[in-house]
Amino acid sequence: MSRSLSELVKKREIRRVDPDNAKAFKLRSKATDDLLAAQDMLKAKRLGWALAISYNSMLTAGLALMAKTGYWPSSYSHHVSVVQYCAHALGPSSSDLVKLFNRYRLKRHDVVYGEAESVGEDEAASAIRYAGEFLALVQKKLA
Repeated sequence: MSRSLSELVKKREIRRVDPDNAKAFKLRSKATDDLLAAQDMLKAKRLGWALAISYNSMLTAGLALMAKTGYWPSSYSHHVSVVQYCAHALGPSSSDLVKLFNRYRLKRHDVVYGEAESVGEDEAASAIRYAGEFLALVQKKLA
C-alpha cells in the first residue's frame, strides 16, 4: 500500500501546503474526542457506529499528521490518500496498524452506507483499541 511521497504528489493524491501547527492541534483534539465517542457507542451497543467513529479518529489523526508536515489530501481520493500518506509517514514498523486503518476505512463505508452485514462487539472493541494505538503513534510524531 505504501507509495513514495513524490508519487502521491505527482499523481495529485496529496498536495504540498504550508505546515499548520494550529490545524494539527485542532485535528488531534478532534481525533481524541472521536475516540471517546467511539467508546460511548460501544457501551451503548451501537457497534457499527463504534467502528465507524474509531475509523474517523484514525482519519482525523492522519489529517493532523499531514497538516503538521505540510501535506493535505486531494479532494477526489481523500480517505485513501490519508491512509497512503500515513503508510509513508509512519514507516514500515507501523505497516500492520496502517493496514488496519485501511481495513476500517472499507468497513466504515459499509456501515455508513448500509452495506455492512454486522459488526461484532469484539470487532468494535478492537477498532477502538487500534484507533487508540494509532492516535498515540501520531501524537508521538506530532511532538
